[in-house]
Amino acid sequence: MATRYAALLRGINVGGGKKVPMAELRALLESLGLQDVRTHLQSGQAAFTAGHGDEESLAAGLSGALAGRFGFDVDVIVRDHAYLKGVADACPFPAADLEPKQLHVTYFSAPVTEDRFAEIDREAYLPEDFRLGDRALYLYVPDGLGRSKLAEHLSKPRLSKGVVATSRNWNTVRKLVEMTAG
Repeated sequence: MATRYAALLRGINVGGGKKVPMAELRALLESLGLQDVRTHLQSGQAAFTAGHGDEESLAAGLSGALAGRFGFDVDVIVRDHAYLKGVADACPFPAADLEPKQLHVTYFSAPVTEDRFAEIDREAYLPEDFRLGDRALYLYVPDGLGRSKLAEHLSKPRLSKGVVATSRNWNTVRKLVEMTAG
């Protein structure tokens, strides 16, 4: 049975490095036997249908293919429609009442626990806040990500040690759900 997935590529097409043209990404995914491939923006997300594999094997295969094609490593997280919709539906913040730039989701390659973030004095960052979900972190930044001190703190490598983490704004979160829907 075929399943609809999204591939989230971490750190491509930002700051002039790790260039992956979307047309080439689509062609690469199709060369791996994936169907109905679509990309969104230039920042590293694609949707596709696969009749084989699971999230981890698809991510590993895509990461290896990207390294072979472009000559650099790219971390990839693959998630199916049910997961992506579940993350959007479980948002602990009032997404419908917020501007999309105020809400972000960081997707993790594996589960993370509150212990990982225990050092953070959440009160010191209010009204900014974050909550954990299923392999995801929801981040509320009322003044946007670029001005967020909490986002800066959360991006420290030690907080994502041992897992791949990649963030998307709320518009992209919703678009991934749409792109992976049947």
